[in-house]
Amino acid sequence: MDNKNWTAVAEFFFLGFHELGRLRNLLFILILMAYTITVLLDFSIITLVSTRQCLFSPMYFFLKNFLGSEIFVVTLIVPNLLHVIWLEGAPISVPGCIAQSYLYCGSGSTECYLLAAMAYDRYLAICKPLHYNTIMDPRLQYFLVIFCWVFGFLLTVITLSLLVELKFCNRNIIDHYFCDLVPLMDLACSDIYALQMEILVLSIPILLIPFVFVLVSYACVFITILGMSSITGRKKAFSTCSSHLSVVGIFFGTLIVNYLIPVNGHPVAINKMISLIYTVVTPLFSPIIYSIRNQNMRDVIKTLFNFCKKI
Repeated sequence: MDNKNWTAVAEFFFLGFHELGRLRNLLFILILMAYTITVLLDFSIITLVSTRQCLFSPMYFFLKNFLGSEIFVVTLIVPNLLHVIWLEGAPISVPGCIAQSYLYCGSGSTECYLLAAMAYDRYLAICKPLHYNTIMDPRLQYFLVIFCWVFGFLLTVITLSLLVELKFCNRNIIDHYFCDLVPLMDLACSDIYALQMEILVLSIPILLIPFVFVLVSYACVFITILGMSSITGRKKAFSTCSSHLSVVGIFFGTLIVNYLIPVNGHPVAINKMISLIYTVVTPLFSPIIYSIRNQNMRDVIKTLFNFCKKI
């Protein structure tokens, strides 16, 4: 493109959910409630897991880190989303937008690996119970968590390097509520082929491999559960694993639909609704599923409620 025919963009402008009209007010209230409940529940569970000795196990150690990453993601996206809805649109600088996109991609990648680590933990606990404590020792726990956080953000440095190279000119309206990759590519006036290929290639180690790993792990788990003679043990194992699979299904399902289906595969409004699922809805249900479906968490919560009643 001839440099004389375009003007470099200094900031973008989010449209948010402009197509909803007056329903935006209802959406604002619902999202604010969801965000408040999510953060309170996540912090409550992290506090319980960190202070109650009966919850000092690898499964809850990984859960604590996963919920911490959920808090990071919703705090990165949702306050800005509420700001956009309230003002019926809001600006963001180009560097700020690229930084938000990188942090979001990095934390999302970390969550994928943490879910895989949690699946591996359940596989060892149920399929290799005699060797579980030997294999899943504190050193391996810390190694897996550090690997998830560091590798998740390191991989997305490639995305950051390509985003920084994009040129944005003339158009600066983002029909979305945060700096997701697809809306940014739509606005670029430079070649986006390298970024498209990078997203496709990185989706293999970030999305597909962890997802397949989780599925294989739980296939082994369910085969082992079906072979258990104890009905109580079978019920407890199913309860723990089904809660994890519920989160995994929603989380990976929405990400795969949003990033592996071609850009023109679904309308912008549908794209925003899918994004809303994994930035607002999934983080809301994660702590609820893990606390209600997990017997140990229910026992601790009941104990705390009984203690509060006595006070």
